[in-house]
Amino acid sequence: MIITPANLHIESTGTGPNLVLLHGWGMHGAVWQPLVKKLSKIFTLHLVDLPGMGLSRPIEPFHLYAAAEKIAEMLPAHADIVGWSLGGQVAMRIAIDHPDLVRRLVLVGTTPCYVNKSDWNAGIEPDVFNRFADNVNTDYHKTMTQFLTLQCMGDKDARATVKLLRKKFAERPVPTSQTLQKALNILLETDLRTEVAQLRKPTLLIHGDRDTLAPVQAAHWMMQNLPTGFLRVIAGASHAPFLSHQEQFIESVVQFLEPQASAIS
Repeated sequence: MIITPANLHIESTGTGPNLVLLHGWGMHGAVWQPLVKKLSKIFTLHLVDLPGMGLSRPIEPFHLYAAAEKIAEMLPAHADIVGWSLGGQVAMRIAIDHPDLVRRLVLVGTTPCYVNKSDWNAGIEPDVFNRFADNVNTDYHKTMTQFLTLQCMGDKDARATVKLLRKKFAERPVPTSQTLQKALNILLETDLRTEVAQLRKPTLLIHGDRDTLAPVQAAHWMMQNLPTGFLRVIAGASHAPFLSHQEQFIESVVQFLEPQASAIS
């Protein structure tokens, strides 16, 4: 089922408790497609295209608060949210501002602050993001395919996964350069460190130990500062462990969200 409340594209499928999936910068909801078959046996999945990406229309102004508010409007009651990278920061913002809407969080490759500062060395330099943005603006599909190919390394079905993702990404419009830049600005400017203590929902952090966009040190910092946090570091994974280590990722999510669920066959 596909719905578009307030011009926000959401694809829902499966049966069971509601699980909302929020993708990362420059992507869209189809990045989760390799997981849908297994997770939809246990959860009702809601794959969201963030504003201005995929089939969702842009919003103005576009910043972290605005994106979080737009998505909060469509959340099913007491939803669990999986947020990857930028989607993780959006999920954190929703849980802080609308705690009654959220049951639990799974934050994947997420950090409260992506950029290094004088008092924060668990980030990266802004030039890394800017170079990536320049490449995307030059050739969106080629750059995204290269990025996702790198993120799939370690998956036993990496070739099939990349083929599926390439097909899915080609089915949706390319974000405008304005949308990509505004979303990039969120990553460059957001610093949620002073608000992490307000995340009072049970939160699972899933992080790759080889993540170069969100160094694993950030996940350890989050673990120490979250009121109720759990950390799962996946050895050999980079920024997208749900692609490179699908089985370990799904097992971690299911164990955290549905401890009584039967094993996925």
